Amino acid sequence: MENIILQTHGISVKYGNFLALDDVSIILKNKHIYGFIGENGAGKTTLG
Repeated sequence: MENIILQTHGISVKYGNFLALDDVSIILKNKHIYGFIGENGAGKTTLG
């Protein structure tokens, strides 16, 4: 059985009227490699 090391549900972040993240949910499991990929302004740094 794999251990969950981080789990989020429904993260949303707004900067003024700008919605940077909208209802983001992730599950990170032990012994896996993850990376955030996306265009500039996609919310990678905000989530990380």
